[in-house]
Amino acid sequence: MPHQDWIQDPNSTDTKRFHPDEKSWSRDPHVFVDSGRPLSGAPPLLKTRVHLSQQTADQLWRELVRVGWRPCGPQWSSDSDI
Repeated sequence: MPHQDWIQDPNSTDTKRFHPDEKSWSRDPHVFVDSGRPLSGAPPLLKTRVHLSQQTADQLWRELVRVGWRPCGPQWSSDSDI
């Protein structure tokens, strides 16, 4: 299974899943960032997916941590799709 990182806003449970685009070139790696919200007893509400360079994804992660988001465990199954 590819490496995934999860981060969540503790105030709203909005969640982002960062996972590699395995089809991107090794010289120019890209990451998918899925945004959604886990729902108790129901499939997650998946809102958006963006495709970012690894560098931009790293910047987004650092900015989310700076404003109070926290790393978390998986919030929905990786076969859930946008």
